[in-house]
Amino acid sequence: MQENKGTVLGVDYGDVRTGLAVCDSSRILASGIGTVKEKGMHALADKIVAAATEHNCNLIVIGNPVNMDGSCGFRSEKIKLLKEVIGEKCGIPVELYDERCTTMLAGRYLSATDTRGEKRKKAIDALSAQIILQDYIDKKGQK
Repeated sequence: MQENKGTVLGVDYGDVRTGLAVCDSSRILASGIGTVKEKGMHALADKIVAAATEHNCNLIVIGNPVNMDGSCGFRSEKIKLLKEVIGEKCGIPVELYDERCTTMLAGRYLSATDTRGEKRKKAIDALSAQIILQDYIDKKGQK
């Protein structure tokens, strides 16, 4: 079981862009830190590990796109592979976290702020990672 202190990196995997977020060391507030673009699984894992190292993270949380019925589909299997690759590249624990509806929620936030076009594309993945991480730290903090 993970302690409830220390910086965490949140990851929202995407086919084109992968969103990243970090939280403060008290695990109270998550903030988006941007996106990375890589086609290959190993190159993407390298960038994720580099971000975790740069921010002194002691945990990486990856959003797991579970289907609405709770089953795991192709994308979830891809995320599990990414988790394994990251785990092989660093000594930081990696957890999967159910991310159902986070991209839709991020879209709603961006619509409410009238964020459109290229600015929206750049923001949605980091915002999704932030939502995943905030939900994770909120739920873990309640225990």
